[in-house]
This record gives sequence, C-alpha cells and structure tokens, in this order.
Amino acid sequence: MNNEVIISCAVTGSGDTAGKHPELPITPKQIADASIEAAKAGAAIAHVHVREPDGKPSRNLNYYKEVADRIRSSETDVVLNFTTGMGGDFEVGTGKDPLNPVGANTDMIDALSRLEHVEELLPEICTLDCGSLNFGDSNMTFIHTPIQLRTAAKKMQELGVKPEMEAFEMGHLWFANQLFKEGFIDGPPFYQICLGIPWGSPATTSAMKAMAEMVPTEGIWSGFGIGRSQMPMAAQAVILGGNVRVGLEDNLYLKKGVFASNAQLVEKARCIVEDMGASILSPQQTREKLKLKKHF
Repeated sequence: MNNEVIISCAVTGSGDTAGKHPELPITPKQIADASIEAAKAGAAIAHVHVREPDGKPSRNLNYYKEVADRIRSSETDVVLNFTTGMGGDFEVGTGKDPLNPVGANTDMIDALSRLEHVEELLPEICTLDCGSLNFGDSNMTFIHTPIQLRTAAKKMQELGVKPEMEAFEMGHLWFANQLFKEGFIDGPPFYQICLGIPWGSPATTSAMKAMAEMVPTEGIWSGFGIGRSQMPMAAQAVILGGNVRVGLEDNLYLKKGVFASNAQLVEKARCIVEDMGASILSPQQTREKLKLKKHF
C-alpha cells in the first residue's frame, strides 16, 4: 500500500463530452479555474487539455498559454501537466482504399510538433502516450510509433519536462520501460496506468496488478479507471502501491445521475485515500518525489 499519495486531476480531456456535461470546462478560464479548484480540494497535479469554444479538442497554443498564465498567477500552487496526445489521431477511411480519403477526424502531426506548447510554456510534466491504440468501436486509432516516441522523449529530456508515460495496455508499459532502459527518461520514471478505454486494458484489479508489477522498483506510478470504475480503481491503485487520478476527463458523475465537478471528484478520492489511513502529498512534496524542475 502507498501511504503518501499523489492525486492528479484530469479536468477536461479531449473526448466527446462537452454535450454530455452541462459544466464541463471548455474555455481557458474555465479550465484554469477547474484546475485551481481541484488543487484546493487536494490535487497536487492538474492534467490539462484545451478545447475550442464549441467544445471540440484543440492544439491552440494561445489557449494553453492563457491556462498556464491564469494558474501560475493565482495564489494556488499546483503542478502543471500538459497533454501531448493531440495530433496522433488517425481515422481509417472506408472503402477499398483506407488512405483515400483519410477519415474526417484524422489529426496527424509529427512528434516534435506535438510538443510546441510544451517547449513554449515548460510545464513541469507532460504526457507521453507510449504506443498506438484502437480507440473505441470505430475506425479511430491513436498512433505513436517507437521512432516518434524516442524523438519526443529525447526532446522532453532536453527541455527538463518530466514525461508521464501513459500506458493503455501492457505493450505500452513494456515500451515505456525500454525508453527508461535506453536513457531517454530521467529517474524516477513516472507512469500512468490507464484502464477501461476500449480497446486497451480493462478496468479490473487483475489488469492493474499485472501492469503495476511491470513498473521497475525505482518507478512511481499512478492509475485510473474510467466511468463508474473511477473510484474503485483509485482505491485499488493505493492498495497496490500507486497514486490516483480522477477528474471529468475520465468520469462525469459523482454518483448515478448526479453530475460531478472536478473538485468534488478530488474530494471524494481524498476521502477514500485518507479513510484508508494514507495521506495526500502537496504540490511541493510531489515535485520533490518526482524530481521535477520548476521553470516558473
């Protein structure tokens, strides 16, 4: 069991949830405010995506800049964690030629272009999705090849930004370990075990345990499940020695039929952690544990 727990809050994500939750953070101000509220509730890390005004996912640097400026100028401390997943979507075309036309939802850019906002704004953490994935029950895939991953990891290392290596199935974790073995990741390596996303690993105790056992002894890991499995997987992560992620990116409800806020989900996770006899780490304690570089 982990007795000193880092809570991360993924405040909005990039999924098709803007029309499913009446108060999902969409604007930079809403995303920044949600991050600050989550930090006040006990989150040490705010995991940030940005969105267009209509709620669609975005890679707009100006939106990231506004979010970062608002959080950094507030009186609330929180570790910033920017996604780098945007720009890896490929929708296979229908018909006999899957490349012509490319699906309308394709958003593919090169590995370094996915890091432009990270290079400009230097959050303490950014994500590194450690493999490709069939994303849901459609022709959508997320693409991240070994060459792309090494390129991105090297750049993150040069920038002094800690990768949160996201693993949606065991092969991703296997390659994350390879990156660490090859020296692309500075210690301690930080992993996020992502469960319940079709078609990665399911949100089950056995899946989380199997993946957690792949993390090297010097590694630090966090885990989450989506939807109704969010809080059970939070408790399971603590029992297995890991840390916790919650937030509206992964789950929209406080309980059946009741929409949640990010702060409420953090408060609920914090209660679970503390009722188990563990304590939560502050942002500064998290920086020390993960050996983060604070650029601002």
